Amino acid sequence: MDAKAFIKATDYIAKEKNISKDVVWSAIELALTTAYKKNFNSKTNVRVEVNQDNGEIKVFSFRTVVKEITNEDEEILLSEAKKIVPKIKVGETIEEEVTPKDFGRVAAATAKQVVTQKIREAERNSIMDEFNDKQDELVVGLISREDVANYYIDLGRAHGILPKTEIIPGEKLVMGTSIKVYITRIESNSKGPKIVLSRSHFGFVKRLLELEIPELQEGILVLYGVAREAGNRSKIAVFSENEKVDAIGACVGEKGERIKRITDELNGEKVDVILYDKNPVNFIKNALGPAKDVKVYITDIKNQAALAIADGDNLSLAIGKRGQNVRLAARLTKYRIDVKTTAQVEEEGIDLTDFEGCD
Repeated sequence: MDAKAFIKATDYIAKEKNISKDVVWSAIELALTTAYKKNFNSKTNVRVEVNQDNGEIKVFSFRTVVKEITNEDEEILLSEAKKIVPKIKVGETIEEEVTPKDFGRVAAATAKQVVTQKIREAERNSIMDEFNDKQDELVVGLISREDVANYYIDLGRAHGILPKTEIIPGEKLVMGTSIKVYITRIESNSKGPKIVLSRSHFGFVKRLLELEIPELQEGILVLYGVAREAGNRSKIAVFSENEKVDAIGACVGEKGERIKRITDELNGEKVDVILYDKNPVNFIKNALGPAKDVKVYITDIKNQAALAIADGDNLSLAIGKRGQNVRLAARLTKYRIDVKTTAQVEEEGIDLTDFEGCD
């Protein structure tokens, strides 16, 4: 590659890889400096200058002007320096062009690997800058390939890793199709950014809600929290400071269209929309739905423990299949919930009047 070819290559790389030209030129000049020192056994300080208009390469050695030399490779006596630059002073630097005739050929061969490395580093940094602020966000990509453990999602300038343990249980992903994914982690490594994705994370539901329900983005509704067991059920708690706003109705949408779009994206996963209440008793009651007529007592405010009393069919509804309903309610409310029947409370001699302020 001759000098002029550097210009063409630099313009192409900067445009193709979306990297600043200054970064590429700095990499080239650094590489040429290394090449000169290696191939011409230079012990002096040198710098390489590339004319970005015509591709001409020049090498300059530079030494500091001193009264007494302590390092011949880096210093020059004032008397010698004045022969070159008559008005030069101690402490100033004197430069001399030392460009070898065949430097272009030698430099290009040696510099290629270094330049490539610097460009790769710059590209990695550029991609990292693009994705750094996207952690915990929802993005759309194409399913490009898979191996035993992962799907690989084309996100444009980078590929994300979607572990098969992070897809929604029971869903089937088809190569080449578009898919929504949640970014759980971004790491920088020697091969470029490692972007880890998920569809089973509770944050995936949170971002879907924000996507489908404008009132959440506008601040009319507030999402208190999300509890999820991917593939089965999610519980979300919402509220509005405006008493005229129906928080649950806004999430469900007209004829259930909004919540249906979300459940469709979740491969049929059920989503319970719960009304958040600042009173933990009321909040826990709401969270234990679809169970009704549940009595709730806060048994330990400091350690956030509660007792829920339910009878008949409401007992099984409050607990849920394999304890799922009460488990999700506990995650959502951040209270440890113990569900008992009225008979169990009486048999265990629990005095409900001990719990002051309880409903």
